[in-house]
Amino acid sequence: MPTNSHDLDLLHQLGKRIAYLRKKKGMSQLNLSLESEISKSYLSDLECGRRNPSLLTLGRISRALGVTLEELFRGIVSLEELL
Repeated sequence: MPTNSHDLDLLHQLGKRIAYLRKKKGMSQLNLSLESEISKSYLSDLECGRRNPSLLTLGRISRALGVTLEELFRGIVSLEELL
């Protein structure tokens, strides 16, 4: 688990972005978790910024949301901005 505030901020932003896109699509956490083949509790932790997902997990989520990985990360502060 990341320990510095920059990493935690990035995870928090990613979680908020996933929750935003999920709600925009009218999906519940259960729907998205089933569509992306991850557990609902993992998705909940992810949306709260408590998890650091793998690229494969992000790919599953983006497909389930019908967005590209680029769209999934749109609006999230870049690592360069955090450093």
